[in-house]
Amino acid sequence: MSLTVLAYVATVLLSALAGAGLYELVRRKSLMAKQAESEEQARQIVLGAQREAENLIKEAKLEAKDLVFQAKTEFEREQKARSAEILTLEKRLVQREETLDRKLGMLEKREQEVQKREQELLRREEGLVQKELACAQAAKEHREALERVAGMTAEEAKRQLLQDLESQVRLEAAGIAKRTIEEAKENAEREAREIIARSIQRVTRDYVSEATISVVPIPNDAMKGRIIGREGRNIRAIEAATGIDLIIDETPEAVIISGFDPLRREIAKVSLERLMQDGRIHPTRIEEIVEKVKTDIDKLMIEEAERIIFELGLSGFHPELVRILGRLKYRTSYGQNNLYHAREAAYICGIMAAELGLDVKLAKRGALLHDIGKAVSHEEEGPHAMLGADIAKRYGEDPKVVNAIAAHHEQVEAICPETVLVASAEALSAARPGARREALESYVKRLERLEALAVGMKGVQKAYAIQAGREIRVIVKQEDLTDAEAFQLSRDLAKKIEQELTYPGQIKVTVIRESRFVEYAK
Repeated sequence: MSLTVLAYVATVLLSALAGAGLYELVRRKSLMAKQAESEEQARQIVLGAQREAENLIKEAKLEAKDLVFQAKTEFEREQKARSAEILTLEKRLVQREETLDRKLGMLEKREQEVQKREQELLRREEGLVQKELACAQAAKEHREALERVAGMTAEEAKRQLLQDLESQVRLEAAGIAKRTIEEAKENAEREAREIIARSIQRVTRDYVSEATISVVPIPNDAMKGRIIGREGRNIRAIEAATGIDLIIDETPEAVIISGFDPLRREIAKVSLERLMQDGRIHPTRIEEIVEKVKTDIDKLMIEEAERIIFELGLSGFHPELVRILGRLKYRTSYGQNNLYHAREAAYICGIMAAELGLDVKLAKRGALLHDIGKAVSHEEEGPHAMLGADIAKRYGEDPKVVNAIAAHHEQVEAICPETVLVASAEALSAARPGARREALESYVKRLERLEALAVGMKGVQKAYAIQAGREIRVIVKQEDLTDAEAFQLSRDLAKKIEQELTYPGQIKVTVIRESRFVEYAK
């Protein structure tokens, strides 16, 4: 049994060994076949690389030959161009040499000509020197002969001639200067009149009227009793609250409000109208209505000032400045409303500034604010021009506007042309016919007083008040006063008028000293 197993095992082992040998043989053959295939591929690759290298070498040789040929061609072309350029330069050099030779020849000829001219000039110069010596000698002899004849030396004669010429020139210069000044004054005056006339023509305003009373219409005469009240308590309450006089007389269906303060009259008028409309008239209601009317009129004044500012095309005013400007609505000067006077002056000033090519807005602003000092002049001491300037400066106005306000009555010096225009526009607005009211009797007395003040001065022969009392012309005695004394007289008279008279606007003082020279030709 064991032998059979052993034989089987031996058979199996032999089979396995035979299979393993066969596998190894097959594997080796396969490896040899792959190695032969790899060697063949490597040989093919090497052959391909060799062929490609040979092709690259051939192409590189061909390219190198092309480059060499191109470089040779380019070099030959450049060589030909340089040769042509060199030939051109050589031709130019030859031409320049020929030109230089010609110029050199011409210069040599000119040099010879110059030498000849120099020699000729030297001969002429020698001749001129001799002639000058001869002329000097002749002039000396002539001068000596003239000095013997005239009895004075040449220096004395020269001084005398210069003095005569100087006197003559001074006279002619004085005449020319006088004519020039007169022509300039005439032209300036004519131009100023035209500008002022055009400005006035473009501004139309109403005449002033009596402004010390206001008339309030009432529905019937029975209302008068209600206004008076029991034992007059209502009328006393109205007068106490408003500070005006209430006149209730036999005038039918009307109550008269009398007072010099336009603001108080307006408050009383509006209050009375509202009381009649409300129907409740008693002291308590009167006080309430009056206080409410005061508040409403304050707003109305501000609105009126804002409206005028808008009409003039201005802006940028401080609110407090607008409020003060509005207070001028119920301020008057000789019957002329100050707010409307300021508006009129602003229009005139703006027109004149436009005619002269100046700052129109600056001129209008200065003219509109020039009288704001009058709104507080009853509360503070000092001239209204200076008070107004302080107010404008306090609320940030331009220094030129401040100067225009302060200088419109010539209390300070003007720093710009617009300041002068503001003063002129203010005077034109105040001086136009109908601008201000003055009773005939006081007007005549003022003119008589003005002439009397002038006649009372030393050396005055006659005096005439003209232009509605805005100018006084004084004729002095030529033998009693000199020109300097006449000038001093005008200043003294102006100061005396300021001290002793009350008048609207300003008064021009003109002193005339006439010299007459009479001669007869026989």
